[in-house]
Amino acid sequence: MSRLHQNRIADFQEVLGEPTVALAKLRELCFSGIPFDGGLRCLCWKILLNYLPLEKALWSSLLKKQRDLYSQFLKEMIIQPGIAKANLGVSREDVTLEDHPLNPSPDSRWNTYFKDNEVLLQIDKDVRRLYPDMAFFQRPTDYPCLLVLDPQSEFETLRRRVEQTTLKAQPVARSRSGLTNVSSPLKAAPSSLSEYEVLPNGCEAHWEVVERILFIYAKLNPGIAYVQGMNEIVGPLYYTFATDPNSEWKEHAEADTFFCFTNLMAEIRDNFIKSLDDSQCGITYKMEKVYSTLKEKDVELYLKLEFLLPDVIRIWDSLFADAKRFDFLLLVCCAMLTLIRDQLLEGDFTLNMRLLQDYPISDVHLILKKAKELQDSK
Repeated sequence: MSRLHQNRIADFQEVLGEPTVALAKLRELCFSGIPFDGGLRCLCWKILLNYLPLEKALWSSLLKKQRDLYSQFLKEMIIQPGIAKANLGVSREDVTLEDHPLNPSPDSRWNTYFKDNEVLLQIDKDVRRLYPDMAFFQRPTDYPCLLVLDPQSEFETLRRRVEQTTLKAQPVARSRSGLTNVSSPLKAAPSSLSEYEVLPNGCEAHWEVVERILFIYAKLNPGIAYVQGMNEIVGPLYYTFATDPNSEWKEHAEADTFFCFTNLMAEIRDNFIKSLDDSQCGITYKMEKVYSTLKEKDVELYLKLEFLLPDVIRIWDSLFADAKRFDFLLLVCCAMLTLIRDQLLEGDFTLNMRLLQDYPISDVHLILKKAKELQDSK
């Protein structure tokens, strides 16, 4: 370990060793990067994300309170519904109860159950392929959730719920000729189910923990529920906490990640609410603000990042003419990447960022042609 690195660790330890952490000093240190050693990054993130207060004397009681609260969430939103589902199918008389699977009432427990399943399947699909270049998320956690994996219980876990829902699903697709096609149950199963081998009972992979965090967040925040992209936010948080060298912290990675993720989402959730996209707190407005600021500060770079107006108009021709224009916009972005794939594959991160910032192809027709090819190859 270099002397400089040792000094940096000492600086962090000094700030974190005070009875009340000096937030300004901590932010200044963290801005230049946080060492992983001794769990420093994990601890700093928890403070920076307003999970841990600045007064160290409060940490122990707060952590116990929050972790107990998370256990309560598990019981209320995963275990109790799982028990209810297991019990509802036991006797024939259940179908005569007021609340049954075909009950159209929005307040029906079954209605809620089916809606939750839609959210769960989307989460499941996204977390199974979380950072596929890393083996970490497919590995078993050292601290499986004993509440959920209790071998004595027969309730429906999220894992069973996904398996049952997927096997029962029979999506109906209408072909171009107008013929209706009902997929077989086995074919209906998303490839994600067979993509990775599910661990044996009593074990759970890290991605399953992330799935549980996102499902509970969606249940507690019905106004936003789950949106693709949240998995990419919770992933690095959980990875950092689940690899903490301090086993006492590592054991509670799931609960700590949940609350840090919740705090982070409170700051950025407007970016995930579609109805706010064009409002002053929406993602479109924010991107326009980035470009207007850049234009003011560096007009040369601003012009370099924008297509010339005739090219913009030409691209919009294709976008407006396409029934799913925003889907096509994504294909335009993909086309721009695939057209320079050889250079991207050869370059490292720094070179690739430079290449993308100074995109080498100016022929917009070539880009659109490639995007159309991508669209037709679906």
